[in-house]
Amino acid sequence: MTIEISCVKNKIIQLLKNDNFLSLVSNLSVAVFGFLSFLLLVRTLKAELFGEWVLYITAGNFIEMLRFGITRTAIIRFLSGAENSERHRLIGSNWVISFVVTLMIAVILWIIYGLFPETITHSGYSLFFIWYPVLSFLNLPFNNALSILQADQKFDKILIIRLLNVGLFVLFLALNFIWFHFGLMEILFVHLGVNLLTSLISLVLRWDGIRYFFKTTRESRKTLLDFGKYTTGTLIGSNLLKSSDTFIIGLSPFLGTVGVAFYSVPLKLTEILEIPLRSYVATAFPKMSKASILNKIDEVKKIYYSYAGGLTYMLLPIIILGLIFAEEFVVILGGKEYIETAGIFRIFCIYGLFLPIDKLTGVALDSINRPRKNFYKVVYMATANILGDSIVIFVVSRFLLGTALITMLFGPAELNLIHEIGIDFAFIKTLELVAVVTIFFTLIGVIVGFHYLNAEIGITKKRLFTDGLSFFTQIIEGFFGKTKIGKY
Repeated sequence: MTIEISCVKNKIIQLLKNDNFLSLVSNLSVAVFGFLSFLLLVRTLKAELFGEWVLYITAGNFIEMLRFGITRTAIIRFLSGAENSERHRLIGSNWVISFVVTLMIAVILWIIYGLFPETITHSGYSLFFIWYPVLSFLNLPFNNALSILQADQKFDKILIIRLLNVGLFVLFLALNFIWFHFGLMEILFVHLGVNLLTSLISLVLRWDGIRYFFKTTRESRKTLLDFGKYTTGTLIGSNLLKSSDTFIIGLSPFLGTVGVAFYSVPLKLTEILEIPLRSYVATAFPKMSKASILNKIDEVKKIYYSYAGGLTYMLLPIIILGLIFAEEFVVILGGKEYIETAGIFRIFCIYGLFLPIDKLTGVALDSINRPRKNFYKVVYMATANILGDSIVIFVVSRFLLGTALITMLFGPAELNLIHEIGIDFAFIKTLELVAVVTIFFTLIGVIVGFHYLNAEIGITKKRLFTDGLSFFTQIIEGFFGKTKIGKY
């Protein structure tokens, strides 16, 4: 009995130290807190103010891609095989580049706001132009820490930082919802304060690498920038694939910030699909990068097949549940007033079916040092998305809305109810069609990315599904050991 208890204890310890498990817990925890913060905010703020918050966060996330896209993917790849002296130079160069980029972005945003204050205020983007530059400096140390820790595959420390950052903010939102009842600006200030605290802790624990700031060299900066000039575009494009929906909806006179609020509820629910995807991509990239650096191409292909196929299988049950219980999910997150957005979430569930292959193909291209091709793939996707969204929001929506207005102006009085239904129909259908565009650009990414990767290392579609099954065996072996899996 003592031996069995000791064995079980060892299995639990092994599980808690497993990179895949820690990465999954990290992303799952952050996603849960993200859902809670969203749930609390949507119930705390009016739709117009909530729409402003969504624009602030969405635009901020887009700029984050620019700030850290330049170096994050590059430093994760190159730190994987770097010795101490080279490691210090890379970390120092990462700090120098990210600080300079942050400073430039902050100055540009404040200048733009100074030139067009009224236009920006009326557009709903005033929070972003005024306060995001402040946030960008406050979260710089802990974001740099995340890059270094991911390169070192220290997912336990990543879990600590991310839980601290999102957990404290959710705690405040809960207290605010129950007792304080503060408004939008107070919530914003607490958000800034939590980011500052997280960065200070990263600095104190010396996880951010700022002590190597002056170890930077021209050569190491060039190494990061040469790789990063493509990954920056890739990350910006990837962010645009979802954020451009929100941006363009916000620019529509018909949809506006209310449309942003309604679209953001099913969009937020897509994180249910992305939780396992983000977790395993975070562990797959350093593994594929290291195998590529060691010229083990067969190992790169094996990891790609296993993760891309396995994650597709893993998402299937989640997608089916989403399709069946869309109304329930939407009501839980946003409330009954958002139930009409259930159709949008169902469309996103179909989009989620293609996500694993698309994401892992891009990660594989970066890992074999072909960031330019991954960038091209994302450019095709982002272009298709922006064009599709623009057509839907500025052409199709006007046709739908015009039909309802004609009914009001020329139809008999008893058709007023039909007119009101028509307005609502045009509103929701426009948002649903924006979601449909998401499916098409993802398919473009899958086709283009697979073509690029096949040209580089030679891959086959069949092995995605056959080798994908081995993904679950690897998970069990990684979590519980390679022998006597079923004994305990």
